[in-house]
Amino acid sequence: MVEIPTRGKVRLDAWLWAVRIYKTRSAATTACRAGHVRLNGDPVKASQIVVPGDRIRVRKDGWDRELEVTGLISKRVGAPVAVKCYLDHTPPREKVVVPQVPIRDRGAGRPTKKDRREMDRLRSSWLDTDN
Repeated sequence: MVEIPTRGKVRLDAWLWAVRIYKTRSAATTACRAGHVRLNGDPVKASQIVVPGDRIRVRKDGWDRELEVTGLISKRVGAPVAVKCYLDHTPPREKVVVPQVPIRDRGAGRPTKKDRREMDRLRSSWLDTDN
C-alpha cells in the first residue's frame, strides 16, 4: 500500500497534474494563468504551494469542481492512489434534457410540402413548450 505524504511542499500546478485533474502540467499552468483555478476562493499562480486542508475550485469543460487537499503528491501516480489525495465536494450536475430532433433518412430526397408542414408544426410545438 502506498502511503500518501501530508507534509512537504508541492506546487499547485504539479498537484493538479499528479491527481489527474489535468492531462499535462502545462495545461494545469495555463488554467491557473487564465484564472480557472482558485485556492481558498482566491485566484492563484501556478507556483502557489498547496497544503492539506486547502480547498481548490477548478473550472474545466464548463463545470466547476470543488476539491479539498488531503495528501500531497508531486509525481503522477495511478488513479486509485490519486483519488485518495483529495475529497471531492463537487455538487451533482443537473441532467440536461435534449429534445429529440427528427432525422430524415439519407437519400430520401427533398421533403414534400406535406413533410415541410409536419416539420414546421413540430418545430412550433417545441418553441411553445420552451416559453
